[in-house]
Amino acid sequence: MTASLVSPNTVLANALTAAEDVLAPRIRTASPASIAFVVGTQINGVPHLGTSLVQSLTFAAAARVRDRFSVPVEVRFGALDNAPHEVAIDQTSGHRYQRACAQALGEEALAAQVDELYRPLFDALSERLSIPYAIEMYSRQQADEHYRSTWLRAHRRIDAARWWLDPAHGTPHVRVPCPAPACGWAEKHAEQTRVLLGDEHAVVHAVCLHHGPYEVVITPTGGGHLDLATLYRNLVKELAATTDRDHLSVMVKGGDWVFGSALVDNALTAIGLVGAQLPARLFCSQVVTDTGAKLSKSLIREGKASLPDGSAPWMLDTRMWPGSLAEYADRLLDTAEVVLSDPRHFFRSYSAGELGRLMSAPTRSVTTP
Repeated sequence: MTASLVSPNTVLANALTAAEDVLAPRIRTASPASIAFVVGTQINGVPHLGTSLVQSLTFAAAARVRDRFSVPVEVRFGALDNAPHEVAIDQTSGHRYQRACAQALGEEALAAQVDELYRPLFDALSERLSIPYAIEMYSRQQADEHYRSTWLRAHRRIDAARWWLDPAHGTPHVRVPCPAPACGWAEKHAEQTRVLLGDEHAVVHAVCLHHGPYEVVITPTGGGHLDLATLYRNLVKELAATTDRDHLSVMVKGGDWVFGSALVDNALTAIGLVGAQLPARLFCSQVVTDTGAKLSKSLIREGKASLPDGSAPWMLDTRMWPGSLAEYADRLLDTAEVVLSDPRHFFRSYSAGELGRLMSAPTRSVTTP
């Protein structure tokens, strides 16, 4: 039996013939030699359906752009090992401290985790669509000379952007973990952290949960581990990508990022970017519950929400998929093909139950007037 997918019209969908049309203005203006589709996720847990959906849509969208515009494409997966692994509260000050995955687990363990949980699916998607990919840990990205130089340049204009990056307090968080051996704790909200800029470096003064005040010098080629709050990190990453005029970077995110990206764009504008200098973005379909909220495995794990109707345990832990990895990749790409077949299907959200239906039965697209 073939299931039908019917989606309502929207202002955006009505302006498009295909989902990738949203990238056409930038591609036609820039005429890039190649395009990188950049997608990332925190790696402090097992992948869930939302993660897999965005990743498969990234590969599928890249293939459509390659075939339509005759330009080489690749996928770059950003493994965010700066996600919190441990959080503690200083009983004296009340400040929250965190130890990120990078500091708590180490590069070797995290690389093995990525190889186990993410690389097999990427290999399958890459092979099926003939699209190369690369995996980049945030720890390595922040150590890159270009990334650090970009941050030093951006931080000189932080006063212009700070209310966009932290509308509540106006203080974008800069975290440089304590350098003491086997420590790595940093203030989560950077209340006592101060950054003093030199000509080509920054001196970060901070306070450790266990070792008290410390300072770290950040240079383009060395110094401590540079961790930034989410919006600030995205500003630096996207600002760094704009300097390569020959190669276009498309930032691929889940639909829940639409609102946050508006703040990042305003921050980029505040520090001097204009028009076509702003990053190209593609927001993918989002997985939601029956209430319309984003499917959250953390809320379900904490008992604050339950599995929605029509869902299954594998949607929160893709290792529990009742079949082979090859079959899982095929079902994801089949679903991606349907979702990308009409802009009305792409620029919308899907309940967990509906996605389960799409991945379990052949589906045809139905376009309504």
